[in-house]
Amino acid sequence: MTRLLVPEMFGVIAIAVIVMVGLSMFSDVGLKQSIVQSKRGSDPHFLNTAWVTQILRSVLLWIFALGIAVMVFVAAGAGPVPTNSVYADPSLPYVIAVLSFTLAIGGWQSTKLYEASRNLSLGRITTIEVASQIVGLLCMIGWVIIDRTVWALVAGAIFSTISRTLLSHVLLPGTTNRWEWDKSASHEFFHFGKWIFISTILSFLVLHTDRLLLGGLVNATVLGVYVIAYLVFNSIEQMLTKIIGEVSFPAFSEVARERPSELRASYYRFHFFVAPLAYFCSGTLMMSGQALIGLLYDQRYEAAGWMLQILAAALLALPFGVATQCFMALGATRLLSYVGTLRLATLLVLTPIGFHLFDLQGFLLGILLSHFSQVPLTIFYQIKYGLFDLRKELVLIPAVIVGLAMGKAINLAIGY
Repeated sequence: MTRLLVPEMFGVIAIAVIVMVGLSMFSDVGLKQSIVQSKRGSDPHFLNTAWVTQILRSVLLWIFALGIAVMVFVAAGAGPVPTNSVYADPSLPYVIAVLSFTLAIGGWQSTKLYEASRNLSLGRITTIEVASQIVGLLCMIGWVIIDRTVWALVAGAIFSTISRTLLSHVLLPGTTNRWEWDKSASHEFFHFGKWIFISTILSFLVLHTDRLLLGGLVNATVLGVYVIAYLVFNSIEQMLTKIIGEVSFPAFSEVARERPSELRASYYRFHFFVAPLAYFCSGTLMMSGQALIGLLYDQRYEAAGWMLQILAAALLALPFGVATQCFMALGATRLLSYVGTLRLATLLVLTPIGFHLFDLQGFLLGILLSHFSQVPLTIFYQIKYGLFDLRKELVLIPAVIVGLAMGKAINLAIGY
């Protein structure tokens, strides 16, 4: 797609997607986590109430998204938006408005997805995810053959959401949803989800503030190049985050319910799998990021190489996310808010200072430091809950060196 479309289109779609993700995360009351963690997670009344809540929420989100599109349109015309920023792009409000249909459609997906996650039926979930992504990609390619505009990316997102929603009802076993409301279930959702609601808002700001801030500092082309670097980095981060969230949280929840004394052992079983992968990938990308970008993309995206090398170091902090899943399984969801607040504060302080002093390189260094700012606090709570073993943490660090060696080998193989 980067060869068929120009970089600024990826800058525009990045901001529009962030608006959609932001609305979703700003209204997340932890329905999935409640179903996975609760003893009533298999109760049809509980599941149907979650489904109704999800649908009502999606309609409200769609209305809010349309309102944001109008505000962006008015702001761009009235003049408060910098003319050389992404927010002044004339297509942005229309892209936000059309892309908002993904919010309305996604709200109808079946709670069978959450049941499958609770039961660790990850093969079926992955099948749906991959199939919906393929549908979206085929739609983008088909559209771009006729019209090489940003609407190809928008159409792909909409059709991917439609296919995921339909497949969630058709391919998964479990409770067939119907319109039903259980007052006790709704009370449990909101009681359990109040801290998840706060931590999810913080997570959104932590994960997307970089592009929101950068969109106001640079033009769509520069943001589009940064988005490419971010997507390569994020592909690794999301792969590991999926493992942490989709596998470890349901497993930890079961251990916390049935065998709480074994939680530390379960934590380190997951940590021994996730940490070496994260460290290895970090070392590889830190060494070979420029060469890989040069191999995968054309010269318009060359600057994404050094950006990727800086971002790659952030993967070293990712394994501590396993510990946060333990906190949530124990019901200490407020700790996620504390960790998220610290990282967000660091990000908001360091990235503007970095950009002012060292331009884009300083901005990325601010992002990198924000990832590591949460590590000391996470370790503090690990120690408090008896989940920390320094020797087991340090023994896996040599995986970084192996990754650096692999990156050097890749450089030599490519001829960089």
